[in-house]
Amino acid sequence: MSSADDVKLKQSREDFVAQWGALGTHWGINRTMAQIHALLMTEPEAIGTDEVMERLQISRGNAHTNLKELVSWGLIRTIVKKGERREFFEAEKDVWKIFTIVARERRRREIDPALGVLHQCLDDSRGIDTPEGRAFHEQMSKLAEFVGFASNVADRVSGMKYGIALQLAARLLS
Repeated sequence: MSSADDVKLKQSREDFVAQWGALGTHWGINRTMAQIHALLMTEPEAIGTDEVMERLQISRGNAHTNLKELVSWGLIRTIVKKGERREFFEAEKDVWKIFTIVARERRRREIDPALGVLHQCLDDSRGIDTPEGRAFHEQMSKLAEFVGFASNVADRVSGMKYGIALQLAARLLS
């Protein structure tokens, strides 16, 4: 690869890492965690913590914390190289697997707690015999039903094989 190509590739990777970091905040993860994920997704080989720190200009503690969190999500895995004492990391590169992992984690972190609050509000407002109490209970019931439905749809879609999910989406969108 020519040096001009090297520069283009480096810039393109940096742009992707920055944008993926911004997108990550919409998934419920911090920018640095998303940037590390993006960096590892674009690397052909597993890299170590020191390279992550250098490439993203972050502290060892920040790198370590976010790498461990990404491992716990299942978005990256630890690689042991023969003769090396340090850990290396590589990202899951299958986009469908990434989607299903993020969907599962978002459910666990956001949807399930929201449903818990809605069900608690339903229980607490059951039997309140005022117009406001009945209206509140009815609204909580509708919200719980919708959030539960949306969660079940997301579960079903993320549980499908990629090709089947694409076929379903194509039918829904046509």
